Amino acid sequence: MIKLIGVLIILIGFILKLDTIAVVLIAGVVTGLVGGLNFTEIFSILGNAFIKTRYMSLFLVTLPVIGMLERYGLRERATELIKNIKAVTTGKVLIIYTIIRELAAAFALSLGGHVQFIRPLIFPMAQGAAEANYDNLGEEEIEIIKGYAAASENYGNFFGQNVFIAAGGVLLIVGTLGELGIEVTPLQVSRASIPIAVIALIYATIQHHMLDKRLSKKLNKGKSE
Repeated sequence: MIKLIGVLIILIGFILKLDTIAVVLIAGVVTGLVGGLNFTEIFSILGNAFIKTRYMSLFLVTLPVIGMLERYGLRERATELIKNIKAVTTGKVLIIYTIIRELAAAFALSLGGHVQFIRPLIFPMAQGAAEANYDNLGEEEIEIIKGYAAASENYGNFFGQNVFIAAGGVLLIVGTLGELGIEVTPLQVSRASIPIAVIALIYATIQHHMLDKRLSKKLNKGKSE
């Protein structure tokens, strides 16, 4: 039972909102020590895991670049740019991004994700669109927009990626069904994913349109009061 202490460490770390990477590493080291491994063996396992997933290093390399861009005004420039576009709304910005993200995922083109794209670019643009339309945008509305911006990435990436015939998810589905005795081809899975991707896009479009209605109703009401 004590070997599950790593799970407890992760739960406590997440509850206290501590640094995610540090919490996970500490949990891994403690779990290894409890399991009878020494520090050399633990770090050897971590190093081998990192080497086997070298694509993660690309993610780590992008972080300081994005940090520098944000430091020198990327978010502010994105916000100001979107404010200068007439008839722009938060919902329209997110709808356009969802379409682009889903098409990119369908052709196996990566746009980065939440950290590399949503946080420094899409969210500031969505916030800028709201600020262009409402003078009384509050912290609560900003948090709502932040959530919808993150959701647009999830909709586009998650439901669009299996449209690509060689996507990892497609191959996983083919392999899993094959083990269950159900023979399908990657092309069949890809074709079956197309209507799901379309439905997801329609749903996201409706949801983002409703976001515009929600912001308009709340902020215009607050303005009149």
